[in-house]
Amino acid sequence: MILGVTYSQWLFILTGAGWTLVLSVLGFLGGTVVGLPVAIGRASKNRLFRLPTAAYVKLIQGIPLPVIMFIVYFGISIAGYDLPALVAAGIAMTLYSSAFLGEIWRGCIEAIPHTQWEASDCLGLNKAQTLAHVILPQAFRIAIPPTVGFLVQIVKNTSYAVVIGFFDLTYSARVINNSTFKPFVVFTVAALIYFALCYPLSILSYRLERKLKRHSR
Repeated sequence: MILGVTYSQWLFILTGAGWTLVLSVLGFLGGTVVGLPVAIGRASKNRLFRLPTAAYVKLIQGIPLPVIMFIVYFGISIAGYDLPALVAAGIAMTLYSSAFLGEIWRGCIEAIPHTQWEASDCLGLNKAQTLAHVILPQAFRIAIPPTVGFLVQIVKNTSYAVVIGFFDLTYSARVINNSTFKPFVVFTVAALIYFALCYPLSILSYRLERKLKRHSR
């Protein structure tokens, strides 16, 4: 027993931390798959692509993440589908991540000088080829630091999944607190675990940003 909490209870909390990582990965991968088309659409001059993606971003960013989780979990249940909490939380995190990643990547795409488009046009590349072979590779390099930085937000915001009963670090800490009545100990350790997960990402983002600035000089 450590600080009034048994080894099995600490293991229970660590198991919750493992599921926090799983949900973070799902949210990031889903956000990447959906967010890249959103970013391209937002950066497009074509209103048919720009307006719907802009509406999507504003809608998702204007709704708190816990509410999105409620809508996904209970809304799909009303439609007759009984979703596991992990799936519902993964969908909600995908929606949330894609809206913010889409905006981050849109800024990176628009940061590429317009002369790159003109040079590609002179080489006979069409817009799709220019985007795939010229613009996106350069934008990807710029996008790495803020994307890694946003991963910190994804990890921390997985804690909202507790509202739909998903077994993560916050949920497991709450369960152990209810059985031990040691909130300070349990939630302090939970906070330290979150810090241990997020701090390396923050440092990595900072170092990548400095490296990018050095190379751009």
